[in-house]
Amino acid sequence: MKIKDCMCNNVHYVKADCKVSDVVNLMNSNHIGCVPICDDENKICGILTDRDILLRSTAYNKDNCNTLVSDIMTTNVCTCNENDEICEAEKKMAKNQIRRIPICNEDNKIVGILTLGDLAQNCKSIGKEDVCETLEDICSKNQNSKNSK
Repeated sequence: MKIKDCMCNNVHYVKADCKVSDVVNLMNSNHIGCVPICDDENKICGILTDRDILLRSTAYNKDNCNTLVSDIMTTNVCTCNENDEICEAEKKMAKNQIRRIPICNEDNKIVGILTLGDLAQNCKSIGKEDVCETLEDICSKNQNSKNSK
């Protein structure tokens, strides 16, 4: 199965000069836990998760109304291409212990996001055992888990 057949293609993203408080409101109103950060050409340059906000902003008493997303976002973003097989995304998610992975097209422009929920909803097509192993690897405290699928 291709990633594009499983991913959510209604992805919300922001620019790096956006205020953290605006992203918090976006996450809250859309019930999402991460937002890709894109440049002016919609190419991914970072990602901001709810955890990033807590650990890099709130924990340091930063003012979210004045803090820019670029100040706290993760810049080394693991992505997949929309035409990759699901197993490729599962490998990257397991290896990097991430629950969500941005999906880009051939031009590195954001076109979707793949989450553990997407994998679970498609586990009959993907394979229940593969999805369970990916989840186990993501949640494992042991970095050297069975993520060498």
